[in-house]
Amino acid sequence: MAPSMDIDDNVDKKSKSTTAAKKVGTPSASSEEASPHPDMSLAQDIHRVMMVHCSTLSVEDATAIIGMDPTALLDKVISRVGTGGKSVEEAIKENEVKYSKTEEDSTEGKKKDEEESSDETEEIEPLLNAALYRHLQSTLGYNKSDALSEVNLTAIETHHESIIKILRENITKAKDEAGDMEVLHAHMDVARYCAKCTTKEMALSAYEEVVALPKLSIGKKLDAYLEMTRVCSFWGDWKSMNETLTKAAKVIEKGGDWDRRNRLKAYQAMSYLCIRDLKSASSLLVEGIATFSCMELCEYSEFIMYAIVTNLLYLKRTEVKKSIIDGSEILQVAKDIPVVMQLANTLYDCDYKAYLHTLVDLQPHLVANRYLQPHAGYILRELHVLAFQQFLDSYQSVTLESMATSFGVGVEFLDLQLSRFIAAGRLTAKIDKYGGVVETNRPDWKNARYQEMIQKGDLLLNRIQKLGRVVDL
Repeated sequence: MAPSMDIDDNVDKKSKSTTAAKKVGTPSASSEEASPHPDMSLAQDIHRVMMVHCSTLSVEDATAIIGMDPTALLDKVISRVGTGGKSVEEAIKENEVKYSKTEEDSTEGKKKDEEESSDETEEIEPLLNAALYRHLQSTLGYNKSDALSEVNLTAIETHHESIIKILRENITKAKDEAGDMEVLHAHMDVARYCAKCTTKEMALSAYEEVVALPKLSIGKKLDAYLEMTRVCSFWGDWKSMNETLTKAAKVIEKGGDWDRRNRLKAYQAMSYLCIRDLKSASSLLVEGIATFSCMELCEYSEFIMYAIVTNLLYLKRTEVKKSIIDGSEILQVAKDIPVVMQLANTLYDCDYKAYLHTLVDLQPHLVANRYLQPHAGYILRELHVLAFQQFLDSYQSVTLESMATSFGVGVEFLDLQLSRFIAAGRLTAKIDKYGGVVETNRPDWKNARYQEMIQKGDLLLNRIQKLGRVVDL
């Protein structure tokens, strides 16, 4: 039998012991091997610049969230996507030297690059991504004097073609002179280079070549699918992202270590966020709090923010206290997400006035996040309904004035909000406008389920009778 091109069996035993000893929110063994490209933190920065450009996010809110002026962030993004402030000739020369190495030098250089990428250094490697640069330039109207011209961008693309040709020659060389593992590494080099420097289509096509390799182990195939998922996510292709994760889920059913299973769940949770399946996302997010290691996907504090915002909508009050407010892993990063923590605490403490004020503070944080921004209005509306429902559950009837005082809003505003949610069937209550009273209508769930069962039973009997008549004939 031909040997597998994976050594996961040995790595997994080692990773289980080493990863278990690590703090939550640190990369696992398989996560450390993941490509740093595409950089999802760069995707967040691009999103924030876009939101400021279209006036969806104010400059003041953006500065408070980012920690720097949006104009400076724009320059930083353009520099990172382009040549890093260097001349085109110098950037191309450095990139050519880096990738035009022997196989041994390439392996050593790769290890060195991974070590450097893990350190927080001031100088960040430019992407030289002409396609992304054009997109940003046209969308943001970036036309400063130091902006790259079309001639420069064409020269960069020609350079990438020559580098990819070299990398593909390494594939041929590995097939002729080396083993299956070297062939895999050569294919991954092409895919990761395309993910860094070229278009989404070229990157996905290169990764498809990886997953199509014969004798590829489950672990390595799943790694390739997860990197494909990040490519789709970076370019905002949520449909392809979901399709890729579906393929990954089928692969993991055949086996796979616990670390990659946990990483896949984190990726699936982000995919559910993108398509507004918040309930499915919430369960995976809260489950992944203690096992999160996908630092290539997002920061741990960011992952916790997603978990809190979604689970407030679905967890019972007792579970909110246990899993969120008193959760040891969450408390470790509470200082990094003060607004979200205040949201959970004020809701649990029934401090509705402070809760509504916190919702106002939460809004720019939702808009500044590329996963939550498309659903910001929906999330805020659901959080309003959650607070109103929790308040009304404590009363059989309450005056509008008393409720308005508790929420710190005007009676007219509260009346408008309640009327809208009641009409939509989101609140089981009715408003006595003349008496200025809100009366709750607690549904009889037991009786409702009984009636539903009777209706379904009648429907089933009718179908059986029709089937019986057909058989008799």
